[in-house]
Amino acid sequence: MTTILLFLGTIIALGISLYKNKEKTLDTIKKARGMMGSMISDIVGVLLIIGLILSIIPPEKIESLIGSGSGFIATIGAAFVGTITLIPAFVAFPLIGSLRENGAGIMTLTAFLTTLTMVGFVTFPIESRTFGKNFAIKRNVLSFIFALIIALIVGVVM
Repeated sequence: MTTILLFLGTIIALGISLYKNKEKTLDTIKKARGMMGSMISDIVGVLLIIGLILSIIPPEKIESLIGSGSGFIATIGAAFVGTITLIPAFVAFPLIGSLRENGAGIMTLTAFLTTLTMVGFVTFPIESRTFGKNFAIKRNVLSFIFALIIALIVGVVM
């Protein structure tokens, strides 16, 4: 039902945009198609890797390593993995969903996802050149701490 509503909303918004400025809307659609075309091979590759990993690692192993009973050590471990991993969010969300379906704990997954999106170990050199090393260190450390706090809150609430 949600998907149908989103498609319907998109079609209505596209219709309004075409009505207001057809040329600009069509130009934007062409640009979006080109961007999607350049990203599709990366998306398919990452999804194939996720599928391969999930087919090799049995759900019982996932549950024992990062399941809800695995404890806070697994959550911190997942946070460190998220810190050093560079995965686009549009790939991370399906990965998180697949891991959840295979028994991973919500607190551990939250720690992984929040550090993945908030902490940038891989992008640290660029960030420190742009904003300064002191700022980059403080931002990343605070982001890591807040990611763990968010994971704890989600673990308690859920």
